Amino acid sequence: MRPGLARRLFVDVTQLLGSPTSRAGFLEVVGRSDPLIEDALQTILERGDFIPTLPDEGPEGTPAGGAPGPPETDPAIVDELIARSQASIAALKRDIRTKSGAALVDFILEDIQELRRILFDPRSHRTFMTAMEATWWLNDHLEAWLGEKNAADRLTQSVPHNVTSEMGLALLDVADAIRPYPEVVAFLQDVEDEDFLDELPKLAGGREAQDAIRGWLDAYGMRCVGEIDITRPRWSERPTTLIPMILSNIRNFEPAAGGRLFARGLQEAREWEQELLERLRASPDGERKAEEAKQMIDRVRTFIGYREYPKYGMISRYFVYKLALMQEAERLVQARVLREREDIFYLTLQELHDVVRTDHVDDELIRRRKDEFRSYEALTPPRVLTSDGEVVAGAYRRDDVPAGALVGLPVSAGTVEGRARVILNMEDADLEPGDILVTVATDPSWTPLFVAVKGLVTEVGGLMTHGAVIAREYGLPAVVGVERATRLIRDRQRIRVHGTDGYVEILP
Repeated sequence: MRPGLARRLFVDVTQLLGSPTSRAGFLEVVGRSDPLIEDALQTILERGDFIPTLPDEGPEGTPAGGAPGPPETDPAIVDELIARSQASIAALKRDIRTKSGAALVDFILEDIQELRRILFDPRSHRTFMTAMEATWWLNDHLEAWLGEKNAADRLTQSVPHNVTSEMGLALLDVADAIRPYPEVVAFLQDVEDEDFLDELPKLAGGREAQDAIRGWLDAYGMRCVGEIDITRPRWSERPTTLIPMILSNIRNFEPAAGGRLFARGLQEAREWEQELLERLRASPDGERKAEEAKQMIDRVRTFIGYREYPKYGMISRYFVYKLALMQEAERLVQARVLREREDIFYLTLQELHDVVRTDHVDDELIRRRKDEFRSYEALTPPRVLTSDGEVVAGAYRRDDVPAGALVGLPVSAGTVEGRARVILNMEDADLEPGDILVTVATDPSWTPLFVAVKGLVTEVGGLMTHGAVIAREYGLPAVVGVERATRLIRDRQRIRVHGTDGYVEILP
C-alpha cells in the first residue's frame, strides 16, 4: 500500500499537460473517452493557474503515450501476444511453488518487473491503440460521409479474442451443463457454504455440474468485483457468488444460448458492414471511401478484442501472488506472528519481508492501516484532483438533449426502453430479460450479467472502459458517465436509453 490519495490508483498527468504537443494529443484521447475529465482539465488550463514548463517532445500529432505506426492487420499478432502472456504466467506458477519466507517476497518483487514488462510492451500497446484509433476514424468519417453516428459500435459485436465477453458466454454454457439435472438445480438454490462443489458428486448429474463450474473457474476464477484490489475474494475463493448468475441463466435462457448470441452478433456486424460499404460505394468517390473504411473495419475487428486481455493477464498474475502469499500468511498465523491471515494485506511487500525474516510484526501498524482502509473505502474518488487537493468537476456542455434527460457519454449505439434495475452490488442482482442495468460502475466481473439485460447505464465509465467494450460486443445500447444515475433513477422505473446520442430519459 502507498501513502496519499486514500491509497487509490491514479494517473499523474502533470507532465503530459506541461508540454503543448503532448497536451493536445492527450486531451484529444481523453475527450473521446471521458468528456467530463477533458472538461475539468480544460477548466484548469483556461483559468491560468497551470504553468507549462516542459518543452515540446515527440512527433507532432502523436497521442500522449502512443506508439508510432499501426501493426499489420494480422490476427497472428494477437495470438502471439496472448501466447507470450500465458507462457509467462505458466512459468510463474511453476517457479513460485518452491518459494517461501523472505525468498517468496523477493521472488514476487522480481516478478513484478516481468509484469511491468508485459503490461507496457510497446507492441501490445500499439495493438489495442490501433483498434481504438480505427474506431475513432470510423466514427468520424462515417458520420461525415453517411450521417451515421457512432457507426463503429455495431461493427464490434462478436469479435475474436475478447476474454471478458467470452467469460459471460461461457457461464451460459455452465448453465447448459446443469439445467438437465433438477436435483442439482434445487441443491444450488439453497447453497450457503463455499465447499458446495465437493458435495455435488453425491447428486444425480452432480459430477457434470462440478466439472462445468470448476472448468469455468479454472479459466476465470481469478476475477471478482473490484479485482484490482488483491484483498477482494476471488470467485475461486468464494464460488457461491456465481450461484445467482448460474440460476438466472438456467431460468432465463434456452440451451445453447451462448453460441446463438455470439452468432447473432457476428451476423449483425457483418450485415452492418456490408450496408455501410454499399452506401459508401454509391457515394461520390465511393470506391476510395469504401476501401479505406474496409481497412479500418478489419483493424477494429482484428484488434479490439485484445483490449480486454492485458488486465486479464495482470489479474491472473495477481492471483498467483495471492495464493502464495496466503500460504505464507497461514504459516505466520500458526507461528503466532499474525493474528489472522488477512492481516498480511495491510503490509507492504518490503514490510512483509522484514516480518518473515524476524517473525515479528507491528500490531499497531496493522490496526491503523485497517482503520484507514475502512475510512478510504467510504470515499468517492474524483475524476480530477489537483496537487493542491482541489477537486475539479467537469460538465457536459450540450443543448441537444430533451429537457429533464440525464446526459452521459454514448458508448454503444441504439435506443432501448425497459425496466431499470438499480444494482449497487453484483451479488444482489435479480435480473429478468429486458431489464436495463443501472449501476455506479462496472468492471469485467459484471460481464456475466450483461447477457441478461438489454441496456446499460453507469455513473462512471468511458469509451474504452470494460463495460463499454462489452456492451458494444453484446449489442447493448449504453450510456456511461451519467452523474448520480443510481440516485436519480429509481429501481424498477421505466427508462429509455439513447446509446447513440448519449442520454437517458425517465419515462412516466
